[in-house]
Amino acid sequence: MKNFVLGAGTVAAAGAAVSLLFGAGVAAAAPNVAGETYGDAASAMEGAGYSVKVAVTVGSKLSQDDCIVTNTWDAPFVRDGGGSYNHANGEVMVALNCDGDHATANHPGASVASPAGREAKQAEDLEEAKKAYAEQQAQLAQEAELAEVSTPDE
Repeated sequence: MKNFVLGAGTVAAAGAAVSLLFGAGVAAAAPNVAGETYGDAASAMEGAGYSVKVAVTVGSKLSQDDCIVTNTWDAPFVRDGGGSYNHANGEVMVALNCDGDHATANHPGASVASPAGREAKQAEDLEEAKKAYAEQQAQLAQEAELAEVSTPDE
């Protein structure tokens, strides 16, 4: 059996050829803004110099700015730059969930078995508990006021 050995120069030349053929990689990965609203995420990414493109939208119950970003990735294509082709540097693709934060019996959304859905459900339950507590306190205060018997001063 013959051993095949490549010199360092041959390997470097092959790597350079592959880079020229397929393009060099993007210097920085897309920012991870999953879980944020599109409005907040897009503002932050545009402020950092990225160009944000919506690639996937699921649902239509929310306005686009209120949709939840579920994924981000670098644009995987080449743009025609006036006769020369350049990788779409700085373009970030986003996937949006516009159905809402978590699923209920009559409202689509993230499963409550997922971390995002579970967190949203817990936040909703907390808000409902606060509202019920405030209503209970108001009712008790009203009952206490009615229980006080006052007689007019003569």
